[in-house]
Amino acid sequence: MPPTFTYPGVYIEEIPSGVHTITGVATSIAAFVGWASQGPTDKATLVQSWADFATQFGGLDSRSYLGYAVNQFFNNGGQQTYIIRLVSDTTGGNTAAATASVNIKDVAFDGSTNPTKVTITQGTGLTLSAANPGAWAKNYLVRIQPRPDDFTRFSLDVIYKDPVTNTESVVESYTNLSDKAADAQGRYVINIINEQSSYVIAKMAATAMTVTPTNVPTTPQPSELKSVALNAAVTGDDGTVLTPNVAPFEKILNSDGSGTGGVRLLDTVPIFNILCVPGETTPKNIQDLQSYCVEKRAFLIVDCKEDDKAKDLIASGPKDLTGVKSINSAFYFPWVNQFDPQTNVTRAFPPCGFVAGLYAATDTARGVWKAPAGIDASLSGVSGLKVDLTNLQNGSLNIQAINCLRNFPVYGDVIWGARTLRGNNQVGSEWKYVPIRRLALFLESSLYEGTQWVVFEPNDEKLWGQIRMNVGAFMQGLFLQGAFQGTSPQQAYFVKCDADNNPQLSINQGIVNILVGFAPLYPAEFVVIQIQQMAGQLQA
Repeated sequence: MPPTFTYPGVYIEEIPSGVHTITGVATSIAAFVGWASQGPTDKATLVQSWADFATQFGGLDSRSYLGYAVNQFFNNGGQQTYIIRLVSDTTGGNTAAATASVNIKDVAFDGSTNPTKVTITQGTGLTLSAANPGAWAKNYLVRIQPRPDDFTRFSLDVIYKDPVTNTESVVESYTNLSDKAADAQGRYVINIINEQSSYVIAKMAATAMTVTPTNVPTTPQPSELKSVALNAAVTGDDGTVLTPNVAPFEKILNSDGSGTGGVRLLDTVPIFNILCVPGETTPKNIQDLQSYCVEKRAFLIVDCKEDDKAKDLIASGPKDLTGVKSINSAFYFPWVNQFDPQTNVTRAFPPCGFVAGLYAATDTARGVWKAPAGIDASLSGVSGLKVDLTNLQNGSLNIQAINCLRNFPVYGDVIWGARTLRGNNQVGSEWKYVPIRRLALFLESSLYEGTQWVVFEPNDEKLWGQIRMNVGAFMQGLFLQGAFQGTSPQQAYFVKCDADNNPQLSINQGIVNILVGFAPLYPAEFVVIQIQQMAGQLQA
């Protein structure tokens, strides 16, 4: 708004440039769904390293593919992933995972047998429970120590007890705690524990604890402190181990939107790009996941069955998985052999973890428009493939939209296919190739997020010009990175937002139409070399 001129002199006004920079969204944030023995069950948890996953979800567990797939993801170039831990319920006789707990009265130092110490009498008010369900809590102890100079306050230690060596180590320690919220000199135990602890949560009932000194106190020795297992009051357990393709995995997966848990926990995260449910091959579940990925502009990596054979897939293809919603998914064959340190044997694993990691590595090195396949897409940490394919088998599978993993003597085990599940030659889909579809999803998400400023702006030529400028700058940046075909911007992309595609009817409805087109880079599936040899003698 121009200033009001009231006095003679020079007026300075800063005029906004109208530039709203569009930043490309992330392209390789994964999400893994499966059963784990520990970890949060009510949210999608972001982990950024294998060590982070091992701390929160327990690491490798031979009862589930989840931990292995996440490990394979990080080992092959992945950097960020959300984890959804599935736990069972009572449907079909499957027992729910239980949460361990212990009452504080069971863990206090009790010096009643020594008259020179302090007698502690506890109420039933404060209960400590494991942060999440599972038998993992049996390896943790809780220890309470009253302050010798002030019996209304205490310290609390959470201790890990190694199940093999029986050695104990303090993993969390809190001092000067109080069971009274109004205690100005102490820290209210409920607030401190529930805000800071990774292992326990605290709950206070109506009956508060009491501390009664009987003699002049002295500081108790460590051997006199009583440590009690976290599951002393209620034992935690893992419930029924959920396995893909076995009920009630389908119900708990919630991919069809029938519930609020399972995959639907991803509804609350800012963005995810790649979805993996290791080992899941049930067509109905895959179809639901495909629909969900279309809704969320994400990409699903689909595992083949462990016992799939090349001849059967050549005959039938990826049956029941190639519907119209399959544009955001790709199918990989065969499973991958890897040494399992949990069982000390080499066994087969679904390929999705390896593939998701290589998606991320390719995005980082070359961009989302580069096919995550070829001699650079080499699988790390493998001991071979469950099925070794010939060129003829690979060719027959490739035209049916089945991406093969191949072994080559020089390059090792690599991804040797880049088609979506709509990539069958007979379908003729414009979304035939993985990099083209993922580039389109990247553009959709980036432009959607980057044009939020448009909402409620006056819908006129000035706005249209700003949109063309900002979207054009974003597309030009991608063109300079080599994301599109063409040697000039005119050949590579266009942005249209003017009176032609924004008639008065659209303006009256509060709609602004932005048309963006791009010329995608098609991966070179088939390299043809024409060789000429000179025959006969050259004429002098």
